[in-house]
Amino acid sequence: MMRTRPLKVALLGCGVVGSEVARIMTTHAADLAARIGAPVELAGVAVRRAGRPRPGVPEHLVTTDATELVKRGDIDVVVEVIGGIEPARGLILSAFEHGASVVSANKALLAQDGAALHAAAVGAGVDLYYEAAVAGAIPLIRPLRESLAGDKVNRVLGIVNGTTNFILDKMDSSGAGYSEALEEATALGYAEADPTADVEGFDAAAKAAILAGIAFHTRVTAAEVYREGITEVTAADIRSAKEMGCVVKLLAICERARDGRSVTARVHPAMIPLSHPLASVREAYNAVFVEAEAAGRLMFYGPGAGGSPTASAVLGDLVAVCRNKIAEATGPGESAYTELPARPMGDVVTRYHVSLDVADRAGVLAQVATVFAEHGVSIDTVRQQGRDGDASLVVVTHRATDAALSATVDKLRALDSVRDVASIMRVEGE
Repeated sequence: MMRTRPLKVALLGCGVVGSEVARIMTTHAADLAARIGAPVELAGVAVRRAGRPRPGVPEHLVTTDATELVKRGDIDVVVEVIGGIEPARGLILSAFEHGASVVSANKALLAQDGAALHAAAVGAGVDLYYEAAVAGAIPLIRPLRESLAGDKVNRVLGIVNGTTNFILDKMDSSGAGYSEALEEATALGYAEADPTADVEGFDAAAKAAILAGIAFHTRVTAAEVYREGITEVTAADIRSAKEMGCVVKLLAICERARDGRSVTARVHPAMIPLSHPLASVREAYNAVFVEAEAAGRLMFYGPGAGGSPTASAVLGDLVAVCRNKIAEATGPGESAYTELPARPMGDVVTRYHVSLDVADRAGVLAQVATVFAEHGVSIDTVRQQGRDGDASLVVVTHRATDAALSATVDKLRALDSVRDVASIMRVEGE
């Protein structure tokens, strides 16, 4: 039977995502009510500046006092889509204190203070849901947290930032340099005016922290995620990847150690073979590859950002949280029982693509090979091309630790015959 008293929702933020959430709540009100078992009413919308036109949002619901809105005793659910650490953190905690469950899309906050927020939600007997914080519309957090709850996830490998994937895809398909591809991404609205969070890997690192924590039932913060962006990726790197039958992607990689005693989470550009499913992910799309013991390999694919896709994830959480409110129950919270430590990046084992500018003379290749051997890094292939007294030397290694590769590069830089270590890129997904 339909409950007649509506569930009241406070919306914090009415930008690209928030306005789409408000629109769907209004236009699909009857469907949402049928799915939840009660009407859902938008009770207030907190914005930074009033007076701007907000189509579909009744003017009397708009307020600039977010604190007062979340403190209202009649609010059942707070939807937070303002982003950032503060005031979002304080507003969410205040919502909990006043009995409201929270649906958030705030990856930066969850990656930094997720443990404290989960504890506050449990203490208040309310829900904290955040499907929209990672990979937009792609159902990912709920499958990891619920569908795979009885399985053991060992690895999560994915493209979780649409802006960087668009840039790298354009560099690959058109031969453009990084700056040109970024300019196109900005013109099309894929990149912000300040793209630092995307291109330097901060956005992907926050998402990796969230994924690692859920997948491995432990606590991982953004500060524990190794991070490299794509600003140093060159057209030469893209061409070299093509020659290897690979493509360059910014990957978020979360792994459980083979002995099961630690985890790693890292974000960096990498070459992956064209045969890997992630290699075909184009433009601003996201995809995440999950490897579990019983389920095997699973791939989740779809639009990872944008108003409508992100709002879809927010509304899915809103339906789940509202159903819990009616049932006077809460959904699954934080699971961090394994308490696995984060392993340092130096212990990570993978393959490497190293491009060197060297003197074009006899014995240089032998010198370089000796340095690799001294540090226990085995060479798989070598390509050399001479030009006017200098040469380009590309070395692809077998699997080695990151620490061993770093020591090798330091020694190579000290050789008189090595003009420059032009680029270093990991090779993943094999």
